[in-house]
Amino acid sequence: MTAPTWAGSTEVSARSKARKRALDLLFEAEQRGVNADALLTERLAKPATQHDLHEYTVEIVRGVVDKWVQIDELLATYSQGWTVERMPAVDRAILRIGAWEVVFSDEIPDGVAISEAVALAASLSTDDSPTFVNGLLGRLSEVKPTLV
Repeated sequence: MTAPTWAGSTEVSARSKARKRALDLLFEAEQRGVNADALLTERLAKPATQHDLHEYTVEIVRGVVDKWVQIDELLATYSQGWTVERMPAVDRAILRIGAWEVVFSDEIPDGVAISEAVALAASLSTDDSPTFVNGLLGRLSEVKPTLV
């Protein structure tokens, strides 16, 4: 299997880990009822682990926070039968990351962003979550030209 042409396999793995860490931060911030950007700033100043946060983790969290209202509006508009508040918290965080990558970031191909989000949902959420995440982010990818 060859690495995607847009990045080497080491970078793919690093970005996958960065997404997971961004998910952890967004989820933790919501569970604690704190601002995700404030939590990120806290972790940058005083890391919770020995390892510094990957720059893509920082980019994701700041991007999601910057576009929070628009992302939640998109999720609410295109998630048929589900309000954002009714979604499992981990799914909300995964979808916010995926929506930011699909709609607001030109750095990652939509298919890669969706695949990564589905993989996170498959490993961390309910049995129905990967299909839901795939469908919702796929729809955002389809309508993206009308959104930006």
